[in-house]
Amino acid sequence: MNTKRFTILHSNDMHGDFLAEMRSGESKMIGGLALLSGYLNKVRQEEENVLFAIAGDMVQGSIIDAEYRGVSTIEIMNYLAPDVATLGNHEFDYGLPHLLWLEKLANFPIVNANLYIKDHHKRLMHPYVILNKAGLDIMFIGIITDKVIDSLRNDESIGSFITLQEAAQEVGRITNAYKNDDIDLTVLLTHIGYDSDCELAAMLDPAWGVDVIIGGHSHTILRKPALINGVLVAQAGVGTDQIGRFDVLVDDDTNRIVEWNWRLIPIDSDLVAADTGLQRYVDSFKDVVDRKYNTILCKFAEKLAHPRREVETPLGNLVADALAAGAGSDVMLMGSGAIRSAELGPIVTLGNFVGCFPFQDTITRFHVTGADLKQMFNHWMRPENRTGEGECYQVNAGVRAVYDEGVRGLQSLSVAGQPVADGKTYTVAMPGYHARSSQKFFAINPDELVRLGPSKVVCTRMQDALEEYFRNNQNVRRGVEGRLVYQ
Repeated sequence: MNTKRFTILHSNDMHGDFLAEMRSGESKMIGGLALLSGYLNKVRQEEENVLFAIAGDMVQGSIIDAEYRGVSTIEIMNYLAPDVATLGNHEFDYGLPHLLWLEKLANFPIVNANLYIKDHHKRLMHPYVILNKAGLDIMFIGIITDKVIDSLRNDESIGSFITLQEAAQEVGRITNAYKNDDIDLTVLLTHIGYDSDCELAAMLDPAWGVDVIIGGHSHTILRKPALINGVLVAQAGVGTDQIGRFDVLVDDDTNRIVEWNWRLIPIDSDLVAADTGLQRYVDSFKDVVDRKYNTILCKFAEKLAHPRREVETPLGNLVADALAAGAGSDVMLMGSGAIRSAELGPIVTLGNFVGCFPFQDTITRFHVTGADLKQMFNHWMRPENRTGEGECYQVNAGVRAVYDEGVRGLQSLSVAGQPVADGKTYTVAMPGYHARSSQKFFAINPDELVRLGPSKVVCTRMQDALEEYFRNNQNVRRGVEGRLVYQ
């Protein structure tokens, strides 16, 4: 048997997690790009054949990234020198033209198989790359979540497939083109979430020869990869506190993995020394940002947490209240995922603020019936939407929604202390991103949202409205008040 051994290191959803931190009660530094680079350097020195892959969402989540609109992130990624990356949904946050600019700045291939220029049936980016290691040809194919459709909704020239079935067909189309070539290993580099990765693996024809799916988007921490339909499925959580590591032995004659070992490696100062060169490079960006953003915006009465997007949180409550006041709406639906920090305060600098709220979306107000409002809550509060992959919301004071897990339905919904009446009209406000995708997020299409009257954009930049509210409301506090209840 003619075998070759090599190592695949993989990260996903790094989200601008550039700096190491020390947790309470511990003496070691954890995560950060300098320590991650130190580990990459160590493995590359120890092992002969090493590949490093990134499964999307390199950008967003840090003030350094936001200030430079992703350019700083790509330049820092060039220092890490990944062998291949794929697109995540947040790579589109600065717009498609800017993404194409960032792609040109990258010294590494960024693969995506499913973005098309529709009129000409041409892919927008390279769908795959074939890398040679140890005499083996390894194919990486990029697949992205259907969330990208929302980012490109206003660009009618660009299209994408949106279902897992179509994703599987696209993989088959590419792999079939290489059946007569000696592709020793095929890896799908995806950004569709762990559950969707598992579904996709089950749909793949074994004859296509897909061996591994390395994914992102759902921030899933695994003890070991899933093995589905002969395909290994792995993901490495979120940020830079850990990295996934596959050590594999491949039979060059059969083009199959005959032996593998996967570990989730914690990145800390006990494991490896930091790459001081990269630290200096990151600091060159950080110093500029600190000079600009290290001013105090406000002070909360206490630290406000936002640990999970699927539940009511103190910070989420404050944000929903602030936006509802500005929008003059009965109900504010604030996307939980747009709050990018797990906690904020009590001292909030401008840098803390921008890192927590990097998105510059609009706020739009609609008139809906009580029946519509119940349908919207019933849709997004359902259990299958609260898995880390769905869109969940924070709501303003005066709203109380109770969802019954047993009957899988909304038990009650009240506004301003009164039960919502089906025939009554209510105002509801939401970010423009969610309004444009209301069918998917709320099971109500955009036409239905304006059935009772025209919508109104009440804020053109949500970030501005929040900044003004925070600046003019000192020493605020919030807790979990039972606005969202799951029984």
